[in-house]
Amino acid sequence: MIRRYGETPKVGQRYRVRAGAYAVLPRGGQVLLTWQDDPHFELQLPGGGIDPGEGAIQALHREVFEETGWRIARPRRLGMFRRFTFMPEYDMWAEKVCHIFTALPVLQLGPPSEPGHTAVWVSPEFAVEHVYNEGDADFVARHLLG
Repeated sequence: MIRRYGETPKVGQRYRVRAGAYAVLPRGGQVLLTWQDDPHFELQLPGGGIDPGEGAIQALHREVFEETGWRIARPRRLGMFRRFTFMPEYDMWAEKVCHIFTALPVLQLGPPSEPGHTAVWVSPEFAVEHVYNEGDADFVARHLLG
């Protein structure tokens, strides 16, 4: 059984399964997050969808780099959760299956390449209070605040 966070699925609503890989990225007592502008306006764990033919680790490296400009090393799986949500950028209702990892941010090569994203360093406590979804917050709390 995969733990669910957030809203209860709506009866009669069709959801498309969307698997993604996301990372808790601690360094120097802080954690690297991404702020996503329109259409979301939310603080998130860096990461995103796993493309066809791509593995979770490969997607994790690609998505973290696109959303933060950082290269990561030594990814380690922490767990997974799911949530049901509307994704306005794709105009679809999704059952997001979120694979959560931790990794070391080792090298910043520049700003995020994905439009509308800004890399943000915050304390783990701030992250737990301000990330958009409860699943992200729970994984940050369990991994960094123990």
